Amino acid sequence: MFAHVEGDFTCCRVLDYPTTASIAVAERPVQDPFYHKEKRRKKVRMLDADAWLDSALYEFWNAVGRGYRHVEDFFALFRVRGVQRLVVELVSDGASFLAIGAVFVVALALPAFEATASGKFNKAEDIAVVFLDRYGNEIGRRGIRSDDSVPLAKLPDYFVKAALATEDRRFYDHFGVDVIGTVRALVNNAAGDNGTQGGSSITQQLAKNLFLSPERTVERKIKEAFLAVWLEWHYSKDEILKLYFDRAYMGGGNFGATAAAEYYFGKKITDVNLAEAAMLAGLFKAPTRYAPTVDLAAARARANLVLSNLVDAGYLTEGQVAAARRSPATPTDRSAEIASPNYFLDWAFDQTKQIIAETRSTAASFVVRTTIDPVLQSYAEDAVASVLREQGERYDVTQSAMVVAEPNGQVRAMVGGIDYGKSQFNRAVSSLRQPGSAFKPFVYSTALEMLDLKPDSIVSGATRCIGDWCPRNYSGNSVGRVSLITAFAKSINTVPVNLSIQTGRQPIADMAHRMGITNDFAVTRSLALGSASVSVLDMASSYSVFASGGYKTPGYGILRINTLRGDLLYEKDVNAPRERVLTEQTVIYMDQLMRAVITSGTGTRAAVEGVPALGKTGTTSDYRDAWFCGFTGNYVAAVWFGNDDYHQTKTLTGGLLPAMTWQKFMAYAHTNIEIKPVLGVDFTPAPFVIATAGDGQTVAAQAERPPTLKPEAAIKLLDLADQLKAALRASGAETGVAALAVSAAPAGNS
Repeated sequence: MFAHVEGDFTCCRVLDYPTTASIAVAERPVQDPFYHKEKRRKKVRMLDADAWLDSALYEFWNAVGRGYRHVEDFFALFRVRGVQRLVVELVSDGASFLAIGAVFVVALALPAFEATASGKFNKAEDIAVVFLDRYGNEIGRRGIRSDDSVPLAKLPDYFVKAALATEDRRFYDHFGVDVIGTVRALVNNAAGDNGTQGGSSITQQLAKNLFLSPERTVERKIKEAFLAVWLEWHYSKDEILKLYFDRAYMGGGNFGATAAAEYYFGKKITDVNLAEAAMLAGLFKAPTRYAPTVDLAAARARANLVLSNLVDAGYLTEGQVAAARRSPATPTDRSAEIASPNYFLDWAFDQTKQIIAETRSTAASFVVRTTIDPVLQSYAEDAVASVLREQGERYDVTQSAMVVAEPNGQVRAMVGGIDYGKSQFNRAVSSLRQPGSAFKPFVYSTALEMLDLKPDSIVSGATRCIGDWCPRNYSGNSVGRVSLITAFAKSINTVPVNLSIQTGRQPIADMAHRMGITNDFAVTRSLALGSASVSVLDMASSYSVFASGGYKTPGYGILRINTLRGDLLYEKDVNAPRERVLTEQTVIYMDQLMRAVITSGTGTRAAVEGVPALGKTGTTSDYRDAWFCGFTGNYVAAVWFGNDDYHQTKTLTGGLLPAMTWQKFMAYAHTNIEIKPVLGVDFTPAPFVIATAGDGQTVAAQAERPPTLKPEAAIKLLDLADQLKAALRASGAETGVAALAVSAAPAGNS
């Protein structure tokens, strides 16, 4: 069967099979000549493109190969073997590492060169301060004494050579960093040799003085090295040396060799002899250690090493320095300044700078009236030194600090360490140590305010664990129910921990901050036992709250600041209203608790005959810190004993050396003065001396101490008074003059 169909298909044939379905099969279309022609054209173009691509790739890789062979042929001309190849490899790798190192050096140098961007140098101490005590007598100076008026060419040749021989012998040869000297210093340090030359060049030391802080870090040393190179690029060697001599700190508040010569020897730098020049040159390394006004023996030993350096460097012969060795330099007598309360002055100077900065004064010289009492200061120093000297070795304790103030906050004495010449670190202000049980007054004050307790209230002394921490008492024994006053006097640990559970620990921390603790501390579960870190000054300020009747009384040391011309810059308002921290009732209760510590508790060694003494002992669990903080109606004092390296003492407690030191000072301080009462303490002080004048009028003995007399002088005056009385009695003329003799004697309480 055939059927005609229009379109691309001409026909279709249908096959019929008897046993299968009919299947239509399409036959090949009839080809259009134009269609086949176009198809052949496309196929040819594709074949041409494929052939071109194959040829191009073939030619490209052949060209690359030929080029590579040409490069190989070229570099083959430079092929080396053996030792020559080793050299080439080293140079090649060295160049690579040099490029990497250059990038690294630039990265390190950027912070250093940022310090030079402003074009300004660090300021030296740009103010000079004269400090007066509470009576108006000069007690010391702080700040700058600077003089750069003498050109380098006029400085004594042996002084310049002494400085170069000791500080930087290759100064005129290196590029700012003395590589040889640095390596030598490292070797000497590794061998334990305390050489007389340091690793830093004079240029590096100047860079530190001009641009950097005195901190000892690797970052600072890197900056120092780059800045030294910068200085060498921008200044001549003589200019660098002149800047160094003018900017170096030379001890005693002096900047520059010219000012130091005037201060130490009372003469111009151009007039110093060889021995004096050697002593001055020895100050560059450690001015506070080798200052002749601090330790003359150390200064002379250092000067002798400088003389040896002059000989070793070839600048002078042994014969030329022999006379200087036989006749070492002797500084001018500045014993009055050395006896000044240096730790207090450092603290007062920091306060002075803050006040002056706030006032934005443009003056450069100031006179500051302070609160310090030089007699009480000497008492405090004597008490600390004598107790430590007598029993320090027994308890393996080497340091102590003490702050004495009046209940109004005026600091009368401050001992920041045993020897200011050896260490200027102020342990009374800057050191933070754990107070132990001396912290308990904050706990008990909080409990009295929040829990409606009284000194005779019965509280639980049972051990209560906080998590896995179970506090123990010092004796190791547990206690049952006990009165509040007994728990405080015996310093039972479990009671304040139980009180802290009732009040919460955060209120205790807040109370401590309100009363005078200025630094932050963690509020931990052991806070009630004194795990916070506090300063001696803050503890004295906090206990002043009790002595003042409940008012916040931060310690201060500055009363008035005037410019040198007399213009008033600042004056402390001593009568300004103060914030009440504790209620009067709480103060009365706390005073009773702290009085019990002295009469029957852990602080019996602090009892002062005829004086109502109150306080609290403090000892850390590992015996690293021992405290006694307390007060009378006249003074507040906090005493700390311990070691700078935090090593344990030999079971030293606050009731031992700290309490003894406190008692010794208070016994001195209350000699022949009016004993003031303490709120809430039933105590009758010793009667004040009353004299009768010749006309029958009663005359009270002098209450205000003059600034110079001490108890020893008082005893002599009393002896003299007795002799005068005997002589007058014999002559029958005692009545008219007796009052004068007796009224003069009490002045010895100073």
